[in-house]
Amino acid sequence: MDPGGAAILESSLRSVYRLALVPPLPAAWLGGMNVIDHVRDMAAAGLHSNVRLLSSLLLTMSNNNPELFSPSQKYQLLVYHADSLFHDKEYRNAVSKYTMALQQKKALSKTSKVRPSTGNSASTPQSQINMMLANLYKKAGQERPSVTSYKEVLRQCPLALDAILGLLSLSVKGAEVASMTMNVIQTVPNLDWLSVWIKAYAFVHTGDNSRAINTICSLEKKSLLRDNVDLLGSLADLYFRAGDNKNSVLKFEQAQMLDPYLIKGMDVYGYLLAREGRLEDVENLGCRLFNISDQHAEPWVVSGCHSFYSKRYSRALYLGAKAIQLNSNSVQALLLKGAALRNMGRVQEAIIHFREAIRLAPCRLDCYEGLIECYLASNSIREAMVMANNVYKTLGANAQTLTLLATVCLEDPVTQEKAKTLLDKALTQRPDYIKAVVKKAELLSREQKYEDGIALLRNALANQSDCVLHRILGDFLVAVNEYQEAMDQYSIALSLDPNDQKSLEGMQKMEKEESPTDATQEEDVDDMEGSGEEGDLEGSDSEAAQWADQEQWFGMQ
Repeated sequence: MDPGGAAILESSLRSVYRLALVPPLPAAWLGGMNVIDHVRDMAAAGLHSNVRLLSSLLLTMSNNNPELFSPSQKYQLLVYHADSLFHDKEYRNAVSKYTMALQQKKALSKTSKVRPSTGNSASTPQSQINMMLANLYKKAGQERPSVTSYKEVLRQCPLALDAILGLLSLSVKGAEVASMTMNVIQTVPNLDWLSVWIKAYAFVHTGDNSRAINTICSLEKKSLLRDNVDLLGSLADLYFRAGDNKNSVLKFEQAQMLDPYLIKGMDVYGYLLAREGRLEDVENLGCRLFNISDQHAEPWVVSGCHSFYSKRYSRALYLGAKAIQLNSNSVQALLLKGAALRNMGRVQEAIIHFREAIRLAPCRLDCYEGLIECYLASNSIREAMVMANNVYKTLGANAQTLTLLATVCLEDPVTQEKAKTLLDKALTQRPDYIKAVVKKAELLSREQKYEDGIALLRNALANQSDCVLHRILGDFLVAVNEYQEAMDQYSIALSLDPNDQKSLEGMQKMEKEESPTDATQEEDVDDMEGSGEEGDLEGSDSEAAQWADQEQWFGMQ
């Protein structure tokens, strides 16, 4: 969106905002302090991120049970939610919600009169201040005063969900956070889901992805929160962290269908599409996001992923830097810029970005993977081993951490057996974990155990289709002289990712090794075509090496 268009849209929104605004319903008229009053108090306090989270959940509940809130209450929720979107500069999404609010206003009974309410205005200025202080202390790494400030926000506004997330991110126990909301859960109707919500995000912030997924799934399926965009986005992100990219993409697509103006999480979604070789889809996603807002990091990251996977590393670097300029806390932007720097040979600069990503997201394994790849690229195997062991101890022994540690062990001839043991443990936990399968296949290739490798890859491909696995299976089949099936596997790999250089090289190598008779028959045709094509292939070696580096960082090997 160009700056002029953004200004016009912002001006139009302010007009719509004035039309939509009505005085809130009084607490006494509604029969005591209810959840709408809590939203109103947080809105008055300027706690926009908290209003956005809570109003989104309440609107989903209202959609699943239209009798849960009165028409007036739903109208107010829509306005508060639109206000929070407006504050986040998501203008097109705000337009959508303001329009819905105006439609809701027309549907209200003419006899439903609203009167002004004083609310809990005495505490609101302090609540804004405390939330700002908490965020600033957190950004500065001062955890204790940050926790104190978040707790003060919750004391004054017990449904400040973003403050709850802030406490959980600072390692405050879920039980302690839940105890601070117990009174409001017991006194305000329709909040029975909140304790489960806190439990779910406590698992998220401790890195327990499996239990976090199970808890959010139960919350999303068995309550009035079904089809909530925020919960679906959290599920998508959790599946991504757990290495389940297929389900991650499905959840992102589901969330995007429910909210076509969705921005949050689309940077991860774009990366996953780029990793699958769906560059046209990535380009379309980037264009769509820029049309929604160019004031957020996500569209710049998505475009950066397209450039990175198109081997345009300098442009990816620029786009990543632009995203960081818009949001210095964008983990995906830091990873993109770090990866671009690494592939450009600027490893020390890349290390700085990966370390910052780890500071912001200490439970995200891909941040550590990027840093370890930098250490390996600079032959700092000892530093890589120390980091991999720390991750293993910190995040626990799961398929991902076992595979990461095994990856480092494979770099040292002395620790080959340890790598094998770690990979076997990883595959016992998750037989379909692609990174573990790829590394085990690499080990079997070194040992020239091709039949074992073929069995491993066939088993992994039984319930999924992945470009890298098909390509490696093709390599193994060539090693045992199964040329026709190897060609089929390369073809499947290229159908999944037309840009996969190694699959193309595998096919071309097989063509060159055809029988002498076939080669003689085609000699005249080659002469007529000239040597241009052959020269191009020879010139692609350096690009193939870059692509190999790129694949290794993004988990494709």
